[in-house]
Amino acid sequence: MYKHLLVATDGSELATKALRHGAQLAKALNAKLTIAAVTDPWPVLEMAQKAQERMSDPIGSYENNAAAWAQDVLEKAKQSIADIGVAFEAIHVKDMHPSDGILETTKQRGCDAIVMSTHGRRGVRRMVLGSQAGDVIANAEVPVIIVK
Repeated sequence: MYKHLLVATDGSELATKALRHGAQLAKALNAKLTIAAVTDPWPVLEMAQKAQERMSDPIGSYENNAAAWAQDVLEKAKQSIADIGVAFEAIHVKDMHPSDGILETTKQRGCDAIVMSTHGRRGVRRMVLGSQAGDVIANAEVPVIIVK
């Protein structure tokens, strides 16, 4: 069935639930597992503001913070599935909108399914906050398994 699963995580409780589901599925199918944490590109207006405030290296600072966040998320991901006993690769996808990073990584790594969570927002909250899962579902070329 599936030979290589990509699980996207942001470290939230719901994403961890999806991660565990994906890890259990990968183990049951003897499939490869890639765990991805995606960080946005640095925000232009925020970086301009920081530069105007004389911050010495706002972009470097942002990138260091993003890398530290991703490392923390991926370390917690490793710990949260340690008891499942499945091999995996954990990667930080830098400088991409999360849904774009998930889709691009899926293609680059040859994944044949995506596992991720959704908060299930509707109406105005979805319009204001967006939906990474919705974007992935709309644009994925492989099956997407949503865990709620």
